Amino acid sequence: MKLHDDVHNYYEKLVLEEIDRQQLQHMYDSDTLADLCCTVLNQLPPRYIRFDVDMAFYLSTAEAEQMQEKVEAAVKVALSLIAKRGSHAQTREQSR
Repeated sequence: MKLHDDVHNYYEKLVLEEIDRQQLQHMYDSDTLADLCCTVLNQLPPRYIRFDVDMAFYLSTAEAEQMQEKVEAAVKVALSLIAKRGSHAQTREQSR
């Protein structure tokens, strides 16, 4: 068994879906997006699974909605932190 291949945090999928939904990949460079993901995921409780289908089967609608709300709130907080500090691209521009 390779842990990094067999197990993952389900919130990672939800965070990436939210980034796509908000089209943030068009607004920030890859370094800033990586920071955003880390900041968001560090605010959320881990939900480790082997297969996404397991979550779909065992997760109630109410729990899925609650998880999505947590992701949206965490993204909002992370975006406010990035706005205060600036993106990596902005930091590089300022250092020139």
